[in-house]
Amino acid sequence: MQAFDGGNGDTMHTPMPKKAMSAPAALNPFAHRMHQALGEDLRGLALRTIQVNVGLRCNLACRHCHVESSPKRTERMSWETMTQVLAAANACGAETIDITGGAPEMHPRIQDFIREARSRGLSVVLRSNLTVLLEEGFEHLPFFFKEEQVSLVASLPCYLEKNVDWQRGTDVYRKSIEAIRLLNALGYGEDPRLRIDLVYNPLGPHLPPKQEDLERDYRKELWARHGIYFTRLIAITNMPIGRFLHDLEREGKAQAYAALLSSQFNAGTLQGLMCRHQIGVRWDGILFDCDFNLALKLPVAHGVPRHIGEFSAQDLAGRPIATGPHCFACTAGCGSSCGGALT
Repeated sequence: MQAFDGGNGDTMHTPMPKKAMSAPAALNPFAHRMHQALGEDLRGLALRTIQVNVGLRCNLACRHCHVESSPKRTERMSWETMTQVLAAANACGAETIDITGGAPEMHPRIQDFIREARSRGLSVVLRSNLTVLLEEGFEHLPFFFKEEQVSLVASLPCYLEKNVDWQRGTDVYRKSIEAIRLLNALGYGEDPRLRIDLVYNPLGPHLPPKQEDLERDYRKELWARHGIYFTRLIAITNMPIGRFLHDLEREGKAQAYAALLSSQFNAGTLQGLMCRHQIGVRWDGILFDCDFNLALKLPVAHGVPRHIGEFSAQDLAGRPIATGPHCFACTAGCGSSCGGALT
């Protein structure tokens, strides 16, 4: 495990031998748990996916947003960096470009980026808040997504209106349902080439219920209430960072939630952890093990390339992964990743 200062990304020490526990690892409870479970620090296994945060501008400012996106944010990926991402994906044999933000639809060159990715034979996943698809100037995007067979992952933390609006803002539920209806009409959720996965995350400081059971409830309720359908449900544990952490601290629940995550550690999740199979790219090209580390300004380990312009699949595939106590959220219970439960 490598320790970082959380600001400019400079390391505090040089890497230790693979089997040795460094002093920072001994101080990091998650790194200590890795040594108990694996006999070594957590390392990458492959580069199947490149996840790209194209910027933080968003039409919403959700309470659980770990990168704290909002309409006021201006961070945005350049076209030069986007082309470097695509070149890196081809160089390492990655299968998927996973696009996030912010609302990635609001990037002015998002269509160019998707077209170029698809022309290179890459699958494209785009993480949408759904409501942006109804905003003026973005109404054409569902049709574009269908044309390019973009898989959509969309947040819908509950099938009840009041719960969604509490977490994501007034009228977000209604707009989300309207957007799903539009996507269903285009074949999303029915045509296997047009996936729409919905994302559940708990409204408070507790673990998600079993993903399969929750998916069954979602299908029943959303069909009965609105006549809409989806491909699958993804259950994600709330990460104790960003706005969610701010809420926990205000309510005096941060320590209890951290203790819950640690106590529910499941070694069976370690093989499938998303950080072991992907690399994340921030809007400025800096590399991260995952989008949560990106939010914490915790870049990839010292000694491996840290910018997409210096990308090396050989150096990055088996890299030591930067961890911290927040990583217990991904290994608690059934596990959690951008693709849902791990066990």
